[in-house]
Amino acid sequence: MLGRLMQSEAVWLFSRSPAAILAAIAAVTIVLGALFAPWIAPTDPYDLSSFSLIDGLLPPVWEDGGDPRFLLGTDDQGRDMFSSILYGARLSLAIAAMAMAIALVLGVGLGLAAGYYGGRFDAVVMRIADVQLALPAILTALLIDGISRGILPRDMHDDLRLGVITVAIALSLWVNFARTARASVFVERNKDYVQAAIMMGQHPLRIMARHILPNILGPLLVIATVDLASAILLEATLSFLGVGLPADSPSLGTLIRIGMQYLLSGEWWILWIPTLFLVVLVVAINLLGDFLRDLFNPSLR
Repeated sequence: MLGRLMQSEAVWLFSRSPAAILAAIAAVTIVLGALFAPWIAPTDPYDLSSFSLIDGLLPPVWEDGGDPRFLLGTDDQGRDMFSSILYGARLSLAIAAMAMAIALVLGVGLGLAAGYYGGRFDAVVMRIADVQLALPAILTALLIDGISRGILPRDMHDDLRLGVITVAIALSLWVNFARTARASVFVERNKDYVQAAIMMGQHPLRIMARHILPNILGPLLVIATVDLASAILLEATLSFLGVGLPADSPSLGTLIRIGMQYLLSGEWWILWIPTLFLVVLVVAINLLGDFLRDLFNPSLR
C-alpha cells in the first residue's frame, strides 16, 4: 500500500512542486508546534507565576540586551513571546478547525439537500446564501457576535466566548460549501449510478451520503483548505478588533492587538513576530489549497 501511495499521481506532482513542499513543511511545523506547545514552550503564558514584570520588554536573543532564556523576547508583562506564539497558534488553529468543521457539515448538508430536492427548499437556501455573499465574512461574524451579546447575559457570554466566536466564524463560511455541493449534485444526480440507486428504492439520504458525496469530495477538500486559512484570519481580525478572545487568551490576533500598542515605541518584536508567524501560516495553507485545486482539476496544470 505504501508503494502504491509513493507511485501515485498526487505524490509525483507534490514532489515536483517546490512551493507545495515548502508550504507543507511550514504548515506541518507550525501545526506540530501548536499541538505540542505544552511540551515545547519554555513557559506557560496562562500561568501567572511563570513570568515576571521584571523581564518585560526584553528584545529577541539576537538583539542587544536579549536574554538567552527568551528566544523571541518578551512582551510588556514579561511573557516569553515564543511560548505565547505557540499557545496562540494552538488556540487559533483549534478555533479555525472547529469553525471549518461546522461550516463544512452545515454547508455540505444544505447544498446536498438543495441540489437533490430542488424546488422551494433550493430557492430558500440559495437566496439566504446570496444575501450572505453580499456581506463580507467579517461583518457577518461581527453581526452574529453582536446578536449573541444582546441575547446572552454578560457573564454567560464571557464564559461562552470561545463557542460564540467559533459559531460566528462557521456561519460566515458555510456558503462556499453549500454552493459547491449544490452545483456538484446537479452534475452527479443525472448519472447512471445515481439513477440506478433511485430505481432500487434507496433512501435519498443514503443516495446523497453513499453515492453522491464521495464523488464531490475533491472540490470540497479544496474549499476546506482555503476556508481554514480564512477562519484563522477571521479569528485574528475579531481578536484584533477586541470582540474575539480576551487579552488573557493569547491567540495570534490578541498578540497582534497587544503589539500594536508598541508599534512606535521601539519594541518591534511584540507586533512583527506574531504578525510574521500568522502570515507564514496563512500563506502556507493557501499554497496547499492551490496545490489541491491543481491536483483535482487537471485542466489547470
